[in-house]
Amino acid sequence: MPRAKTHAAVILREYHQAESELIGKAVVLTDGKAGTVEGLHLDEAHGLRLSVAGHPGKWPVSTIMLAQK
Repeated sequence: MPRAKTHAAVILREYHQAESELIGKAVVLTDGKAGTVEGLHLDEAHGLRLSVAGHPGKWPVSTIMLAQK
């Protein structure tokens, strides 16, 4: 498999893993927002971002302070 295709496959595999781990889980972000993760989004400029129910916008996954297990 060409190297670029291998990298793309790894990115997609990790994205789907993150989806299965976070979608529907309760989270608290570092800015105090809390709620259930509605979706994950790949942003070309900012990387992996999440949307939280009840709060408009998308935040980097690095802002998760606490997550439901």
